[in-house]
Amino acid sequence: MWLKFGVSPAGELVGVDQVGRGKTKLTCLYCGGGLMARKGNQKQHHLAHTGETCNPVIHRVKTKAFPSLPLYDNFLIQLKGEELERLKVLWREYGRERRPIPKDLTEFRWILKGLMAGEKPSGHGSAYRNFCQFTNQGRIPVGSLPLGKFNQVQEPMLLEELEKLERSAGVALAAGLDCASERRADLEIYRAQLRRILLNSLYFLEVTADGQLFHKIGITTRPIEQRIKEVERDMRSHFSEATVELLGLWQHRGNVELYFKHRYQRFNFPIGTLTEYFRFPKVEPVLRDLNGMAPKVLSAVEWKVLGGDSLTA
Repeated sequence: MWLKFGVSPAGELVGVDQVGRGKTKLTCLYCGGGLMARKGNQKQHHLAHTGETCNPVIHRVKTKAFPSLPLYDNFLIQLKGEELERLKVLWREYGRERRPIPKDLTEFRWILKGLMAGEKPSGHGSAYRNFCQFTNQGRIPVGSLPLGKFNQVQEPMLLEELEKLERSAGVALAAGLDCASERRADLEIYRAQLRRILLNSLYFLEVTADGQLFHKIGITTRPIEQRIKEVERDMRSHFSEATVELLGLWQHRGNVELYFKHRYQRFNFPIGTLTEYFRFPKVEPVLRDLNGMAPKVLSAVEWKVLGGDSLTA
């Protein structure tokens, strides 16, 4: 994992996607050193030190230990390729039909990771103790968990991770530990990521272009009318005529966009370099999935994150 946030001259955390390639005015949250934005085609876009890389960043790059949002951009839950394929087969043959899965077809570590659970024996006798079933979390790698239930799984994890980082930083500061500044920096990076998904609204558009029908998923912090105009301009680069209609807008749901892409990956239909477009046989089931999400009600903790409160404030 790479460093993706730096501190602006105004003291704000800024993501690598908000600056141009090359030398920036950002500094490292861990050491105060200058940063440059590396935006190539081989590695993920990230920030690198203009001078010698500080030890905290070296350590985190090597161990993939930068704080990150649970289940935000990694839905495979550290599964290897072979394991993922086995899970997909088990889902098709057992999970989709809610049939109990024989334990000898599963891995014990899947149970430890919360992907599988023992089948409840209720009314079936003790024999069912030798079977497993997919948990909601276990349905995420295979993309079968509805969006509403995905929120129910992920959102408590988001706040639990925040609480853990706050507690760690608070203890280190109170005890005057040498690692206090690093733990505070970890917390600030995590809060910045959480704030970004809470600020963003999820939108779903229908695009009719030269008689073809597409759909687009995306997130924005701006008025949706501005985003629609941009999409219309994008379409004019590829089609002679295009109309765009808003099918739905969900506030504070920036966490859902990437899981939506994972869940509906087989329907992805890139248009040139534009990758957020989909072609569905029927859009109604997708809309039901999106509308199955309960309106996001911000907790007191989330309001505090949006307000920008931090240990450094």
